[in-house]
Amino acid sequence: MEERKLMKLGRSSLVISLPKNWIDLNNLKQGDKLSVEVQGDHSLSVYPSIKEKKKEKNITLHIDVNEDQNSISRSIIACYLNGYSSIRLVSRKIFTTPQQRAIRHVARILFLRIMESDSKNIQMKTLVDESRTSILSNLDRMHMIAVSMCRDALNALFELDKALAKTVYSLDDDVDQFCFFILRILRTVSNDPALLKKLNLEPIDCQDYQVLTYRIEHVADHAASIAKN
Repeated sequence: MEERKLMKLGRSSLVISLPKNWIDLNNLKQGDKLSVEVQGDHSLSVYPSIKEKKKEKNITLHIDVNEDQNSISRSIIACYLNGYSSIRLVSRKIFTTPQQRAIRHVARILFLRIMESDSKNIQMKTLVDESRTSILSNLDRMHMIAVSMCRDALNALFELDKALAKTVYSLDDDVDQFCFFILRILRTVSNDPALLKKLNLEPIDCQDYQVLTYRIEHVADHAASIAKN
């Protein structure tokens, strides 16, 4: 921990200088606005205010011709959860049909729009503005789908309704959409105090929401398993 002295400015104001490495880390310059908040323990939190246009995080993944679909899907999901807004996939030869199918499937689940596509190159972007979303609203929608899946899975089992069972199984992707989106937001706000404040969240809330998200997703998985079998 670094200590700094208070300096007097004018007749009554006291000021403190900010560490240069923190300034550089947040790409701040003279005239930028900072948010200041007094915590419950009387400590002071200082963080950059949310800017209208945040720098987009881009990443390029190089895909081997023999790489299996599950590996590709996991790589894309990992990039998405780590806050990348633009994900470019480049094949060392060409994308196989199973690879293309897996890429498009995970893109649909993650709300990613394919912006460019050819035999060797696919670029996907997320167009969702995290600063305008609501964790509670998304959790509520995710919960409603999971509840309907449980109800319909049991009805399909008791009535031997295969059509209803197929419908229940297909809804698991919708739950996964909300699950990954909520987890992305929670991971983002853990490194962005300004966004945390704008979404009216507390750090302890994020832990609870993460557990709740996983629990709802597990319930939906069990309902999908009943419907599948």
